[in-house]
Amino acid sequence: MASLRQALTKTPGASAEGLDTVHTLLCRREAGAFQRAAKSGDELAVACTQESRLFVELNAETEGAPSIAERPIRFFNIRETGGWSKDARAAAPKLAALIAAAQLADPDPVATVNYRSGGRCLVIGAADVAERAAGMLADRLDVSVLIDGGGGGVPQRRERAVYAGRLRRIGGRLGAFDVEWESGNPIDLDLCTRCNACIAACPEGAIDFAYQIDLDRCRSHRDCVKACDAAGAIDFDRAVRTVAERFDLVLDLRAEPAFTQHAPPQGYWHAGSDERRLVEAMLKLRELAGEFEKPRFFHYKPKLCAHSRNERVGCSACIEVCSARAIASQATRGGGVRVEPHLCVGCGACTTVCPSGALAYGYPDAPYQGRRLRTTLTAYREAGGRDAALLLHSEGAGARLVDELGRAARVDPQVHGVPARVLPLALWHTASVGLDLWLAAKAYGASQVWVLLTDEEAPEYRSALAEQAALANAILAGLGFAGEHVRLITARDARDLGAFDLALRAPAAQTIRAPASFAVQADKRATLDLALDHLIAQAGAVAETIELPRAGAPFGAVVVDPDKCTLCLSCVGACPEGALADNPERLQLRFIERNCVQCALCERTCPEAAIALQPRLWLADGGKARKQPRVLLEAEPFRCVRCGKPFGTLKAIENMALKLAGHPMFQGAAAERLNMCSDCRIIDIHTHSDDLRFTVL
Repeated sequence: MASLRQALTKTPGASAEGLDTVHTLLCRREAGAFQRAAKSGDELAVACTQESRLFVELNAETEGAPSIAERPIRFFNIRETGGWSKDARAAAPKLAALIAAAQLADPDPVATVNYRSGGRCLVIGAADVAERAAGMLADRLDVSVLIDGGGGGVPQRRERAVYAGRLRRIGGRLGAFDVEWESGNPIDLDLCTRCNACIAACPEGAIDFAYQIDLDRCRSHRDCVKACDAAGAIDFDRAVRTVAERFDLVLDLRAEPAFTQHAPPQGYWHAGSDERRLVEAMLKLRELAGEFEKPRFFHYKPKLCAHSRNERVGCSACIEVCSARAIASQATRGGGVRVEPHLCVGCGACTTVCPSGALAYGYPDAPYQGRRLRTTLTAYREAGGRDAALLLHSEGAGARLVDELGRAARVDPQVHGVPARVLPLALWHTASVGLDLWLAAKAYGASQVWVLLTDEEAPEYRSALAEQAALANAILAGLGFAGEHVRLITARDARDLGAFDLALRAPAAQTIRAPASFAVQADKRATLDLALDHLIAQAGAVAETIELPRAGAPFGAVVVDPDKCTLCLSCVGACPEGALADNPERLQLRFIERNCVQCALCERTCPEAAIALQPRLWLADGGKARKQPRVLLEAEPFRCVRCGKPFGTLKAIENMALKLAGHPMFQGAAAERLNMCSDCRIIDIHTHSDDLRFTVL
């Protein structure tokens, strides 16, 4: 309790009343104190997540207290995250930091993505399991069944639409799934009356109570046709049909899912034969009839996108990392990428790997996350804390694992718990924060940034975060800061609690002398510049160049081979970031290294294969040189042999003449015209009547 009182005295914005009374059992024994605070109308931050439901109910029952809609209550955890550890007595600076962060206003609202579901649900699977699941959903949803696979039968009563066939395709999302299946069985379930006459008549037993004929067992006696009283219900000459229907929801009970990506579309659930997953899926599906909305998690600026130019593909980092397959190339349809907001799950991985900032995380945005980082680290430092390690974790599995570690430390003498210098910070998703905010955290005074990975993270996210961590560590090591600054900690569940506990006790890395005060910008590259400028200034004497890993590098140089380059300047037109430019006054190729995102569009556009990329962070002149234009290549223009007007370069003309040397249309006088400007070529053609054929061509 002394630590909490000490933390409150050092927390900016803590009220005088809060300083006078520290409640130890507020959630139960001293609930009246909460009600008195609720009636005041002031903003409330409650350091208890376990009893949040109780506090919400108490607020609703307290006469004169504003509603949750009028005055939100912020809940945060200081017990498992700080109070229950072996060094809890030293946790006052951490508690001050957590309290300060909890007092921040909520992020600004953003646009939303809307879904509308009429509750039309398709259950796919073998007859018996599909019918059982359909029966348990039918009281809330309009259920249809697609029998795909053998096993069991369908009820005699026609309670719902039942189809049979082989699934061909599912596409779409909640409220708009387009499903196609192939129906080729002789028995048409729409016409079948389920009288069972065909089952009794079949000598091979090739028909079961799913009312489909096993064609591998059937010997074409056609006794079933004779026994059937429903006209056209059994037809062995019926052509295979493709049926297409639209559904709002899909429950897939087959062994293999229809969607193989890590994050399938919302509204689709694959349970297979797992009873636990089936129960979870049905509980979720029952609530998915109506209208729903979610935040639009991203902002996209096409002008900054380095994906494509002139149908040439450069950076595809966002497409490759998206576990929901919500991002598609538009290279042949105007350029850039297209993000389907209804498929986006809000992981933010695309914004983390985007080198240009064309994709930015929207909720919460980077400036808000920057305020959280700066507020947390500043409060910790001002309360006397040292060597802060930020622990970034998800609000779901990550938060649960941190809580479990705190509870284990309470009862197990072998478990240390969350150390006093480790500041847990919950994110919507761990993949939503990367290099720019990690370096900003270092500039704000963090010793380390640790990212907790659980079973929630897709393989694509893990690879992307590993690349980002390698870049951050290479930059900080190159600046001379000792230690491992960014680390990914893997703890999939409670079975890894011991390893997680040990990982949090790693030694501190070197911290900068003077923390920065800049604000994180909405422009990712601007934030990187601010963080790097501060870190470079704090680093003192450093090497001129820091070589970076090639994977995911957002900085680097363009290297031009002067023996190949003809200064055609195709690369200038291809560069989406303005890193490459010409000079209107002279024949030059200029380059601003700060702008280069290493997208490779220039390399892939160059007709002479004269360009290569060099991932690096160039620190000449304290990092100022990388922001200034420099000349990569310069040449004297080639002059027309007839009028002397400059056009092209000597190398370009030589290359053109060499490539056309064997062409029959460019021999004799025609070959000489290659050395003329466009005006003189036309004059020369019209002057020589025997060459008028060129005007036609």
